Amino acid sequence: MKLLLVEDDQMLGETICDGARQSGWHIDRVGDANAARNALVDHAYAAVLLDIGLPGDSGLAVLRTMRTRYDTTPVLILTARGQLSERIAGLDAGADDYLIKPFQFDELWARLRSVIRRSQGRVVPVFTYGDVQIDRSRRVVTKAGIEVTLSAQEYRTLLALVERPGHVVTRDHLHDIVYGTASNVESNTIAVFIHQLRRKLGDDLIRTVHGLGYVVGQPT
Repeated sequence: MKLLLVEDDQMLGETICDGARQSGWHIDRVGDANAARNALVDHAYAAVLLDIGLPGDSGLAVLRTMRTRYDTTPVLILTARGQLSERIAGLDAGADDYLIKPFQFDELWARLRSVIRRSQGRVVPVFTYGDVQIDRSRRVVTKAGIEVTLSAQEYRTLLALVERPGHVVTRDHLHDIVYGTASNVESNTIAVFIHQLRRKLGDDLIRTVHGLGYVVGQPT
């Protein structure tokens, strides 16, 4: 499993990364909010270690963007801001846990394991559309019982559609879910993802509503 560390303090970031690797984790590190958003678009992580005070934007803004895009990756906030109001704001924004700096690394890894276990134990419905199944708790998609490999962007596009069965989802909304506020994405990118999903899961799953967007039927 791979982690994402969002921490602008280089010394602390390197120390956490070294400790994570010694504990058997794979880990990526970024140092600002925009880089964090890009990493979360391009990769699927087991959990995110998120500092609040970041260059460019706050960690809470990154967290809100994740939850708006239906990204349920567990988030453990790491911050020097220990006031009760700050902790409440982080939890209300969608954090799974909160650890105040300075901290002991044994506690960090214990809390990390805990948030991952809790996320895996959530009761999340499995969507079934004909021979296609989407298991959100495990982020696994199968067709006729065979697992289908989707990119992070393809998976988020699919999830945005199946979360609203029978309702048209506009291209702009899909763009916002997949890429957030990124403006340097080509206009036909969502159409490419839809094409890839149809190729992998069948033409009948996603229907185009011309001039509006895309729709997935009711689960079976």
